[in-house]
Amino acid sequence: MAILIFIVILGGLILLHEFGHFILAKRAGVRVDEFGIGFPPRLVRLFKKGETEYTLNWIPFGGFVKIFGENPTDKGLEGSNRKRSLIYQSKITQAAVIGAGVVFNVLIGWLLLSLIFAIGFPASLDLYPDRALQNPQVIVSAVLAGSPAYEAGLAEDDVLKQVSAGGASVSVTTVSDVQDFIGVHGEEAVRFDIEREGVPRTVSVTPEEGIVPDKRAVGIAMDHVGFLRFPVHEALLEGAAMTYKLIGDIAVGLGLLLGRAISGTADFSQVSGPVGIVGIVDDVAALGVLYVLRFAAVISINLAVLNLLPFPALDGGASFFC
Repeated sequence: MAILIFIVILGGLILLHEFGHFILAKRAGVRVDEFGIGFPPRLVRLFKKGETEYTLNWIPFGGFVKIFGENPTDKGLEGSNRKRSLIYQSKITQAAVIGAGVVFNVLIGWLLLSLIFAIGFPASLDLYPDRALQNPQVIVSAVLAGSPAYEAGLAEDDVLKQVSAGGASVSVTTVSDVQDFIGVHGEEAVRFDIEREGVPRTVSVTPEEGIVPDKRAVGIAMDHVGFLRFPVHEALLEGAAMTYKLIGDIAVGLGLLLGRAISGTADFSQVSGPVGIVGIVDDVAALGVLYVLRFAAVISINLAVLNLLPFPALDGGASFFC
């Protein structure tokens, strides 16, 4: 299933990337000979509209657009045909057509992220302190392996409802409620009343020293989370800000990787190949649709940044040499 999701996401993003080239070429008056869904060999010609053939091809992954004059060695570039060829357009037009795929990938990433903000998602109060979260809850965000909490059975995403010890109890509404309670009752067994996947449970944990400096602890990290939804106009702005940040982060990461590769210090074990990415998709799909949408947005923005590199096989290279 993960492989299918990955193929659909990446193939769809590549197809939309090519659609960006197609639309700009058409708008610029450049002749487009073929727009193909999938890669050759050709399965069937779907239809022909004007001068453009629309085809379905055997390899069901992405697509391509055949723009007249994209390659200087194309036949028929002489005479009246040259006016409709890409290579004889102005440099600005050539750059716009070549760069349209990158623009489309950025737009897709922005729209997907904006859609997530508009639909709503679980968010941390620390990240959005000025926003009113719906149904705020304190959850376990991580459990230290080998800690008392780990041994007692506390797990990530458990919702903390109440803590009690020695006849005292506190309803959990903030992270500090738990921290302060353990600070007072650290030498006693603390009972955690939790909710896991909607089912109430009780877990007893005795705090220990040495987990954090100068105090007893049970070995959990906590977060105050709730449901956050933005109005559409704000969702678009938040999506744009997130897109801008991702472009910067991806560009910096790629630049560091290329620099270390040139210097011979790159650690390529940290770079995921196709198998690793499919594994990531499997994990993301298990979390839900919103996480799949975010994954698709990140991949789309990655494709945009990668295509800006000045290599001949990429849009950046084609634009550099146009």
